[in-house]
Amino acid sequence: MMRQYELVERVRRYNPSANEDLLNRAYVFAMKAHGAQKRASGDPFFSHPLEVAAILTDLKLDDATIVAAVLHDTIEDTNATREEIDAVFGPEIGGLVDGLTKLNRLDFATKHAQQAENFRKLLLAIADDARVLLIKLADRLHNMRTLNFMPEAKRGRIAQDTLDIYAPLAGRMGMQGLRSELEDLAFRYLMPDACGLIMTRLEELKSKNGALIARIAAELTDQFARRGIKVEVKGREKLPYSIWRKMERNSISFEQLSDIYGFRILVSAVADCYAAVGVAHTTWPAVPGRFKDYISTPKQNDYRSIHTTVIGPGSQRVELQIRTYDMHEIAEYGIAAHALYKDSAGHVEPIDAGESRAYRGLRQTIEALASDDSEKFLEHTKLELFQDQVFCFTPKGRLIALPRGATAIDFAYAVHTDVGNSAVGAKINGRIAPLISTLRNGDEVTIVRSDSRTPPAAWDSVVVTGRARAAIRRATREAAKTQYGGLGRQIVERAFSRAGKKFSEAKLRAALSRLARASIDDVFISVGRGELFSADVVRAIYPDFQEDRKAGPALAPGEAGWFGLAKAANLVFRVPGKEENGDPLPLRGVDWDTPVRFAPRGGAVPGERIVGIRTPKDGITIYPIHSPALVEFDDKPEQWLDVRWDLDTATKAHYPTQIQVTTLNEPGALGVISTTIGETGANIDNVVFNPTGPDFQQVRFDLQVFDIQHLNAIIAQLRDKPVVSKVERLSG
Repeated sequence: MMRQYELVERVRRYNPSANEDLLNRAYVFAMKAHGAQKRASGDPFFSHPLEVAAILTDLKLDDATIVAAVLHDTIEDTNATREEIDAVFGPEIGGLVDGLTKLNRLDFATKHAQQAENFRKLLLAIADDARVLLIKLADRLHNMRTLNFMPEAKRGRIAQDTLDIYAPLAGRMGMQGLRSELEDLAFRYLMPDACGLIMTRLEELKSKNGALIARIAAELTDQFARRGIKVEVKGREKLPYSIWRKMERNSISFEQLSDIYGFRILVSAVADCYAAVGVAHTTWPAVPGRFKDYISTPKQNDYRSIHTTVIGPGSQRVELQIRTYDMHEIAEYGIAAHALYKDSAGHVEPIDAGESRAYRGLRQTIEALASDDSEKFLEHTKLELFQDQVFCFTPKGRLIALPRGATAIDFAYAVHTDVGNSAVGAKINGRIAPLISTLRNGDEVTIVRSDSRTPPAAWDSVVVTGRARAAIRRATREAAKTQYGGLGRQIVERAFSRAGKKFSEAKLRAALSRLARASIDDVFISVGRGELFSADVVRAIYPDFQEDRKAGPALAPGEAGWFGLAKAANLVFRVPGKEENGDPLPLRGVDWDTPVRFAPRGGAVPGERIVGIRTPKDGITIYPIHSPALVEFDDKPEQWLDVRWDLDTATKAHYPTQIQVTTLNEPGALGVISTTIGETGANIDNVVFNPTGPDFQQVRFDLQVFDIQHLNAIIAQLRDKPVVSKVERLSG
């Protein structure tokens, strides 16, 4: 285990003015806090944060980052508190440590929900301070180096998380060396047979070609020296996971790989990079299609280099990566290279990590996705941050980097929100193409615009970038407000007039919580779209109001089958299942002397995080944590209750929720839907129709389901039906 003076010495090697007292205090504080705790290996637990700090000293990071690394497990695994860290080390270090602390003291309905919420907290902390990311990656790296001491049942899960999240995140930040080690360590545990076979083949290849590789490196150095270009040649061997991934992706054998060995040509200036390319291509034949210039068009993670492949000495294919020393530093250390200490007039200062284009892009992506609930945030982040990228161009030559699988719609929103909102068509490489076309590397994209255009809500399910999705949702809300708001107001005002009641916006605003709407505009829009009955609005203000119901509507031309009959008869469906039995709700944290109910629209089901809102009129209302109705209570923390599910796994009960199905308006469609729901064991309490045109119907189903998994299964099965166009869950 590293000694106290050794930690200080490691930092002083690259930062002579390091705060020795701060480092010493952190060492002693963490050592006392962790006390006699042990790791799975039997080593003192305190050895782990010291090793994490050691990894970060190799990256030459500032004192606060090193201290936060030493302390990073104190809040989570000891009795130390954030307040104590702030008092002893200051709020800057306290914030870093808190950003790395899991939410393990909260109750979660599922392990996946806990993982998603922890991941959300981590990324939001990273968006505030890049150093949180550096500490977390170093923490994961040391845990992977010692994974063999963990129980076998946990190794696979930890390795998979590393491969799915942390290694790609390191790559996105340009930290290629750290990414490669994380990938290889995970590969050993996830696919030990494949890893062992590749390592055996590499050893055989090394013993066979060792002399040839040394000869190629010597000849490369000699050829560049003859042309007056001073270079440093470094050989590199492709790592097992990288080899396996390329074999899988391209469906080729080990013998067909041409870039297992490569050479990095390091020069002093950018001009020397291009001069070196000239030397390479005039000395040896270049392999067609193997030239890539990442200097003129850097990758999103700030990577810059020239790649080319030549038929080199001994008629061997030789991959060359030509870059400056500064570029090499960025390629290896990525975002960490922006925080390196540099001597300036006798003292050292850290460079602002905000200079990193990779970090800036990461922060913007996190901010765009932050409005999603935790589990959607996890899935959307995996899709957007951790996919390979494509690079496309505007007609004026501007480079746009997008996730692989992105469409022309994503491209339009990446250029500017107004361009995306007004897009009506696209030209890809000069040819007219659908906006949903998937883009490829090097495409030149021209967006055709119309000022009168509003983006269709259906685009939300087509795009892959968070920026496009958020912009489409905003535009859809504004369009709905324009299209349905005025109509809804007229309907509400007429309803009040028929009821002999006086309409008042002030009274309606006070009743928003009962209508599960965040604003008056939302009420009008919902009424205008048929999602909310005008009588319900009247009743929200005047609870004693009773509507005189009349016969159901006559069948319109073309309304037939289940839809027509159900609409004309005002049918309510109930599929056989367990009914409400009057037992108390399975909740913890509520006062049972107060009336308790679920949110009037959308409900809440086990498996999702919930909160309670106490109001004088309604008692306690239970909302899912993502409910937009909670916005009204943002400035009323005294009304919030920490409510949790208290479920008996042996007992299956139903809970209310709502879904909206857009389906083809044809005979038998409703029968297919109701049968599908019934086969899952759910109850249908009510069906509400909202005609959207001659071809489609929107149908809202009030359901009773077991939990969130049950609800998701219903939605997935409905989406597979040919008569169903769209299914979405409603939320109050």
